[in-house]
Amino acid sequence: MMMNSAAMDEADEICASCGVPAGDAIKLKNCNACKLAAVECQKNHRPQHNPREGPLTAELHDELLFKQPESTHLGDCPICFNPLPLDPKKSAINSCCCKFICGGCLYAWKLMENTKETCPFCRTSVPETQAEADRNYMKRIKANDPIAMRQIGAKRENEGDYSAAFEYWTKAAKLGDAESHNQLSTMYSKGQGVVKDEKMKIYHTEKAAIAGHPYARQSLAYDEQENERMDRATKHLIIAANLGYDKAIQMLKNCYIRGHVSKEDFAASLRRRRY
Repeated sequence: MMMNSAAMDEADEICASCGVPAGDAIKLKNCNACKLAAVECQKNHRPQHNPREGPLTAELHDELLFKQPESTHLGDCPICFNPLPLDPKKSAINSCCCKFICGGCLYAWKLMENTKETCPFCRTSVPETQAEADRNYMKRIKANDPIAMRQIGAKRENEGDYSAAFEYWTKAAKLGDAESHNQLSTMYSKGQGVVKDEKMKIYHTEKAAIAGHPYARQSLAYDEQENERMDRATKHLIIAANLGYDKAIQMLKNCYIRGHVSKEDFAASLRRRRY
């Protein structure tokens, strides 16, 4: 009697920890550490299987940390789909939809008739006052928009309300906002609105870097340089340079002059630099 394809697939599935195949008595679950693992194995070796309850191995951690992101944390312009520039002066956000629009699309929109007072993305009226913009942000926050949380967090920080800023950035970071992770790393470093914590600073810096934040990469590179681990520092700089961060290019050049980076790696980074 032949087995159907579903049964065959199930029979081929085994626990990556103990090697026991799936069956009526053995249930497998997706595992953060090793793809598939028996439920009992996950309970017995939870620190290895669940990074929330225990550290990832150094090898898995570095594999994730030093993977080249496809784009920066800013992503693409939602209109032309070109990468958003790192220079904040070359893009803008409207509170109505919380979308960052590149300068080129903003300029093109203004050249069109009867469009100057509307958002180029969602077509709603642009707020006339800061109070109206803040109300728009609060509406977006109720819809769990991490960009709106980030913006209000920045506003609270500028007002000196670090506790409120920390709260908004924490919520945004949990929703995957890289810039909020980067801001939280600064707060933990300086002790603003929270007790200084070096481990939490590194945690949030790494989260931001993994998501494509080049400034976070630079911060990690500085830390590695201070610890005299130049191989790791240059890896961070190469990733940041590939994302188009000019300062990383200059730092990488200095590393090349001092013999910490090979000619081939430096040349490859220059060729891959994104403008």
